[in-house]
Amino acid sequence: MTRTRRYRSGVLEAEDFPVADIAEHLGQPGVTVWLDLCAPDTHDLAMISKEFDLHQLAVEDAGQERQRPKLDRYESHLFVTAYSVSLNVATGALETFEVAVFVTRTALVTVRKSDQFDINGVVARWDASPDLAKHGVSFLLHGLLDYVVDGHFAAVQTLDDEIEALEDLLFDDDTSDLPVQRRSFELRKSLVQLRRVVLPMREVVNSLMRRDLRLFDEAMTPYYQDVYDHVLRATEWTESLRDLVTTILETNLTIQGNRLNVITKKVTSWAAIIAVPTAITGFYGQNVPYPGFGQESGFYVSTISILVISVALYILFRWRDWI
Repeated sequence: MTRTRRYRSGVLEAEDFPVADIAEHLGQPGVTVWLDLCAPDTHDLAMISKEFDLHQLAVEDAGQERQRPKLDRYESHLFVTAYSVSLNVATGALETFEVAVFVTRTALVTVRKSDQFDINGVVARWDASPDLAKHGVSFLLHGLLDYVVDGHFAAVQTLDDEIEALEDLLFDDDTSDLPVQRRSFELRKSLVQLRRVVLPMREVVNSLMRRDLRLFDEAMTPYYQDVYDHVLRATEWTESLRDLVTTILETNLTIQGNRLNVITKKVTSWAAIIAVPTAITGFYGQNVPYPGFGQESGFYVSTISILVISVALYILFRWRDWI
């Protein structure tokens, strides 16, 4: 699966033309080419390596999965790895979709590891800002990174909403501790995964803004600065949410301890009340003479003693809010 685009002097001139025609377009003045490959095989990667004069190490990284988000500089091009993300709200699981990007002076090549990376969202970003297309590769790369970083930001915002809902669930008396613990660990796991793809993007975008790269139009610098600002906000937000989830887990343990203390106090209070009739009946059950032994008055004395002391203890514990 391949997609192609050709811009000439900032105007979209052709789309989905054959890959074999790319070579003749690259040499034309004012032309910028985009090529997208989805789940390419070794032959496809070898083809683009030869066509765009790409470094062997970069091509190898594009063919491998689970690369760290990064920016590598080579003599004729740049190599960027990034991830788009999608959060499943029901399960709290975070899915990541990898894309490798080759950046030359006149071409942008995207290599998606699967079709789950929504390249249509990137194309929509490009089409929404046709006035910036005159900046060539700078414009194309900005649209891609802006889409990826905005996805990170949206995932962080969704996680924030879920954590707020978890805080409300934490103090709900009708909810058991198990759902809170499970949800906390699900969100914490997603935050850790999100941090792995968000944090390195700060270095990637910051490096792209360096003037010594000389591959980008300086007029695009404010737009890259805006993307960098979003990266910083997403990074800081992720760090604060991770601390917040840790606090929720600790708070949940504290609440459990407090509930256990209350239960222990109530059980102890009732045990003290129950101990009164047990002690009195046990005393009167001894095989020795005692006041009221063999007389009806002894039964009434013991019964009244049990009732009076038990009620007195109940009132005392109730007054102290122990039961």
